[in-house]
Amino acid sequence: MVDQLHQNTLSEILKAVSDTTRRSLLTQLVQQGPMRVTELAGYYEMSLNAISKHIKVLEKAGLVSRKMLGRTHWIEANLVPVNDVEAWFAKLKSIWELRLDKLNHLLTNREADHD
Repeated sequence: MVDQLHQNTLSEILKAVSDTTRRSLLTQLVQQGPMRVTELAGYYEMSLNAISKHIKVLEKAGLVSRKMLGRTHWIEANLVPVNDVEAWFAKLKSIWELRLDKLNHLLTNREADHD
């Protein structure tokens, strides 16, 4: 169950950053710090509603958080979930390294057998 939850979380993160606009929004927030939704929307040639939808996808993935001060919505980047992606890539890398080591071992033994 825990592994499935982890896989779902990883999928949400990857889905959220698969879109160029969402990656750009996240980059803006990391570079500029917390911003109002309307301020973020000013960087893009799309409606406030469209930007809000992108922000909601990032929120669902845990990559941004929303704070309300009065009626103003402030959006802030949260890069903690990126650790899940980094861990997954590290796992993939270690699997490939093991496979390459095994292949190298097989090739080395094969060369030794031919000598």
